[in-house]
Amino acid sequence: MTEHEDAAAREQSLEAIKHKLSLLPDKPGCYLMKNREGTIIYVGKAKVLKNRVRSYFTGSHGAKTQRLVSEIRDFEYIITSSNMEALILECNLIKQHHPRYNVLLKDDKTFPYIKITHEAQPRLEVTRRVIKDKGKYFGPYPNAFAAQQTKKLLDRLYPLRKCRTLPDKVCLYYHIGQCLAPCVYDISAETNERMVQEITRFLNGGHDDIKEELTAKMHAAAEELNFERAKELRDHILNIDAVMEKQKITTNDAVDRDVFGYAVDKGWMAVHIQYMRQGKLIERHVSLFPYYGDEYGDFITYVTQVYSDNPALPKEIFLPSMPIAEPGAGTQTEAGGAAATAVEANAQAAAHAEAEEKDVREALESWLKVKVHFPQRGLKKQMVDMAKDNARNALEEKFRMLERDERRTVKAVENLGEWLGTGTIRRIEAFDNSNIQGTNPVSAMVVFVDGKPDRKEYRKYKVKTVQGPDDYETMREVIRRRYERVLKENLTMPDLIVVDGGKGQISAAVDVLENELGLFIPICGLVKDAKHKTAQLMIGDPAEVVPLPRDSQEFYLLQRIQDEVHRFAITFHRETRAKSMVVSQLDAIPGIGEKRRKALLKHFGSVRKIKEAGVEDFKPLGIGEKLASEILRALQGEAAAPQE
Repeated sequence: MTEHEDAAAREQSLEAIKHKLSLLPDKPGCYLMKNREGTIIYVGKAKVLKNRVRSYFTGSHGAKTQRLVSEIRDFEYIITSSNMEALILECNLIKQHHPRYNVLLKDDKTFPYIKITHEAQPRLEVTRRVIKDKGKYFGPYPNAFAAQQTKKLLDRLYPLRKCRTLPDKVCLYYHIGQCLAPCVYDISAETNERMVQEITRFLNGGHDDIKEELTAKMHAAAEELNFERAKELRDHILNIDAVMEKQKITTNDAVDRDVFGYAVDKGWMAVHIQYMRQGKLIERHVSLFPYYGDEYGDFITYVTQVYSDNPALPKEIFLPSMPIAEPGAGTQTEAGGAAATAVEANAQAAAHAEAEEKDVREALESWLKVKVHFPQRGLKKQMVDMAKDNARNALEEKFRMLERDERRTVKAVENLGEWLGTGTIRRIEAFDNSNIQGTNPVSAMVVFVDGKPDRKEYRKYKVKTVQGPDDYETMREVIRRRYERVLKENLTMPDLIVVDGGKGQISAAVDVLENELGLFIPICGLVKDAKHKTAQLMIGDPAEVVPLPRDSQEFYLLQRIQDEVHRFAITFHRETRAKSMVVSQLDAIPGIGEKRRKALLKHFGSVRKIKEAGVEDFKPLGIGEKLASEILRALQGEAAAPQE
């Protein structure tokens, strides 16, 4: 699509959006923003859909929000009967569609739990998957180490079975006293239930009581001169201290609560969670991510995702208050037909924030059945402030690291030119080829400017003239095509060309550039080792090794460039191969040409969905029952009916 066509399409979509905005209701619900391909890029919730959705298309926005708004070409909305329903629906829609501009709780950020399985002979295990299987879940633990250490302690204290499948004979766990061997001996349901109740009590904060019981048993064993048993009990007590008593702060009440704090800066948000159990801070967790919507709204969205699949809820949740936007000095607003002072405007903003907090509290409490508080004073306010301070520190540390990396990258770019003897290097273009035994050969180019990737400049190439897996000829074709275009369109010349490979690839690229195109651009090659890691840098024709230290920032920069171009080439090759497989499947069916193939894929979305369709689903495409049946038989692996 040309720039003119894109502008025209944008104008047309804005007209359609204006019409839809006039139809928005004064009700709560969720809205789904879409780009020009129809992909959902943002999901939000609103107490009043009309006001919230309109706000995206009126007034000024920050750079991040403006970036989101610039991609919106359409929207949908779903009305709900309450704010709570909108909250839950938003969470489910985000998990379903994974919109690129939403705050997403990534899969690798899911928390581990300790689980007691619901079986005749129950087991203890650490899991990140929470399902409705009648098992008992305890947590979450913000890191796997804390969960594993706690499980290890419980394994020593309570000898539940350890094996997933019962073996034919006793194992080592039986001999060291950590299993009662239900594989051989008949363990009663009462014995198992007693241990499950003890573990439940322990994980619900009763470890102090269990410590006292173990201490009493230790003293009794010592009085009976059973010193071996007394030592074993003492070790259990020490283990409980080691695992459970690493506390930072303590409150007088023994309540399980999660304390949230967040901070924003430069388009990034950090959320810090403090997990308090039995009034003691046992763990902390921090997440950092870019955000694009309203800062407080995106923070609450993150909170809902934390608890969307969480069966082990605390008794209380502490959240920071909604920030109050302060109008500037002397600001006047219109209220009830009279001019309101800045003081009145502040009061209005505070009332608005209080109303928003009330809505959030009611929605979360109705959904989670947990008390939600916005502490305003005292120790509880200090706990929220501590979480906010930790979130702010995490952001500051991130930006300090980015600044350090920026300085290192700039220095690496400067030094690389000295190592190669090329002078200043600002623009680097790197190439990589990808094929599997010569099939669907492709190549890719990435561009780094001042040590940073410039993704708008990336290019993909389908190899046209090379038959079979010939890496040298592929490199020749792609280099020729790239720099013929650079010359023809007067594009920016690179200061350095990087090819994936050694002497052969360098020689092929140099031959094309110098002998065919009359260009003299430095070309270097990155050679991989047996483990497919960047091993050495070569330059010149004939190529010679540059003694670049492998622990230098210059080497690290080249490694990043090689990894990026390899990733880009592999991704393009997979896409090309997948498309060719789809084309060959559909093109092999009599009666399916290019036009119908495109219509089928556009309508159904994929070959898999075409296979799952019924004959009647093809009618909107003008395909009759006979051809539809043949398509389904061909895709499902059956012999197609002969044509008449």
